[in-house]
Amino acid sequence: MTEQKKALKSAVKNKSASDIQVDEIGIIQSLSAGTAEVNGLPFAQMNEVLTFKNNIKGMVQKLNKNSVGVVFLSNPEELTAGDKAYRTEQVLSVPVGDALLGRVINPLGEPLDGLDFPITTDSYPIERPATPIMHRAPVNTPLQTGIKAIDSFIPIGRGQRELILGDRQTGKTAIAIDTIINQKETDVICIYCAIGQRATATARVINDLTMAGVIHKTVIIVAGGDSPAGLQYVAPYAATSIGEYFMEQGKDVLIIYDDLTAHARAYRQLSLLLRTPPGREAFPGDIFYIHARLLERSTHLREQFGGGSLTALPIVSTEASNISAYIPTNIISITDGQIYLSAESFQKGMLPAIDTGRSVSRVGGDAQLPAYRSLVGPLKLFYAQFEELESFARFSTQLDAESSRRIKRGEAIRAVLQQGLFHPMPAVHQIAVFMATNAGLLDDIPIDKINEAQETIIRAFQTKYRVLARKIAEKKYKPTENETAEIIETFQKALSVLKSEDK
Repeated sequence: MTEQKKALKSAVKNKSASDIQVDEIGIIQSLSAGTAEVNGLPFAQMNEVLTFKNNIKGMVQKLNKNSVGVVFLSNPEELTAGDKAYRTEQVLSVPVGDALLGRVINPLGEPLDGLDFPITTDSYPIERPATPIMHRAPVNTPLQTGIKAIDSFIPIGRGQRELILGDRQTGKTAIAIDTIINQKETDVICIYCAIGQRATATARVINDLTMAGVIHKTVIIVAGGDSPAGLQYVAPYAATSIGEYFMEQGKDVLIIYDDLTAHARAYRQLSLLLRTPPGREAFPGDIFYIHARLLERSTHLREQFGGGSLTALPIVSTEASNISAYIPTNIISITDGQIYLSAESFQKGMLPAIDTGRSVSRVGGDAQLPAYRSLVGPLKLFYAQFEELESFARFSTQLDAESSRRIKRGEAIRAVLQQGLFHPMPAVHQIAVFMATNAGLLDDIPIDKINEAQETIIRAFQTKYRVLARKIAEKKYKPTENETAEIIETFQKALSVLKSEDK
């Protein structure tokens, strides 16, 4: 034994310091449902990737005095207490680049579509600081959703954060998918992040985007309901890093988080397993912060910093239409407005089931096309008055002629706002339809003929005012009073033919 010690000392003495490699190797002390406590890694840092046997990966989520809390990013079933953990000295990153367009990947960049690994030359950490305030520009360019009720009443601008919330099965994902489909002819790159969703629901979304011909400009990040909670937790951050890459290239990006309620639940599960003190509804105290630091990364950059934008449409599920619950109120306070979907409207078949009274866009109005902005004021006023008068009309209250006229106008507006799934309408066509609606041309049209009337109006506008339509869309042009009067007269003649056919 003495000779062995002498040989070891001699070897260490003759070895230069640069040749000596020191590895930190930890030992798993305990395992519990996708988390672990690991001892022996005093220099491990937050978000650092650890590797275990059989290439199982985990991420440091909590730093304790004598141990670290780890969340697993792959299935840890093969691990047991006493197994070794190895530091990589790298924080969790995701590959970024054009090669991701049209692909379905998990938050680690691994393909889920059966194709080869996407070939990328760069990667971004999933956690990145938000853009400094002096690098940000005002929201001044519209992001058209193609949904009339949103583009008119609740407009969204590029760089905005607009929440979509409502009960289960009220059409939240449908609005997000319609918005992506409407970017088919634009330069907007889309990212869809599915968190905790059923595999069938995600497959349906992928199929819809493929059939609509927009999959080639969309990145789909999936952390399904059967994925480890750690993977669900990192999914929206990884998706945002991918979006930031394109934004910093000067491109406009739309990102959908579907949904942050599942994300909050995954984080609550991890936090409780890592013995973080619970707060309201058993969520940890930093539940607000995890969403604030995520959504704060969406912005519109100044021209000298690329001029790109990242528009976020987070989705949140409510229970029994309770928007004052913990997670919904947190995210409402972070975002720049919300689109609220009413379960009552959905049950009545009024689709999309958007409650225009509870929905708001705080900054999108500044980005709206001038021709649209001049129409929205009267539209909102008539619709608000209609909803108030409608409650009296239900009791067969005697109404004067003016009130009856307002109810007719309101019913026409409501019918116009209804829209089929996967049928987004270009902004210029919406403007034409709302010009006719504001002028009262649809008041006497039967409700079942409203769609036909809209098609007639759009056809007349396209035929006679093609140049004006281009000016409205591209140059942010607002028609003059004489032009508006002429357009309405054209619509009136076109609709008179439709009315005569009905007779």
